[in-house]
Amino acid sequence: MGPERREFIEKQKMFLNGTTPPDGRVNVFQKRMDSLPALDANRVVWLYLTDSGNESAVHVVENDRLIIMFCAFEGSPLALRLGGHAQAIYPRDPRWSELYALLSATPSARRIFDMLVDIVQKSYRSAMPFFHFNEQQDILEKWAQRRNRQVFQGYWEDRNQESTDGNPTNIIASHNGAKTLA
Repeated sequence: MGPERREFIEKQKMFLNGTTPPDGRVNVFQKRMDSLPALDANRVVWLYLTDSGNESAVHVVENDRLIIMFCAFEGSPLALRLGGHAQAIYPRDPRWSELYALLSATPSARRIFDMLVDIVQKSYRSAMPFFHFNEQQDILEKWAQRRNRQVFQGYWEDRNQESTDGNPTNIIASHNGAKTLA
């Protein structure tokens, strides 16, 4: 991914990620741009925050294919897709500290995706609508700031252990019978 495409990515306000398990439902979800820095021409990491669902995480464990899509809603009607293979990195993993230091710190962080990009596709969409960006919503940040890590861990244990297909998210690992939260 060259400088022109990285510059385009950095100007966007959001992106979409798409995942699919080997069998089951396809998942597409929007994410904030401040959670995704491009590390180099072939590698992207992004922060997966505590929110309602956990589908992308399950899918990446079962099938490491991931696609990220950026759409220009201002200027030239460009759509850019990055495809590749990703790993889910949890706070309990040795690589967490190194990767988390590259991202915007937030108490709601529950996972990092580390993706090796093997294809970059661009297309121009003449029917793309124009939107005016006002500001990012801060609902999640305000919610997260009022809670401590134990509250997040309880939320993950209660609500994030299974996908909608009933598959495990691995947010809670078991080591010799003891539970370890993300």
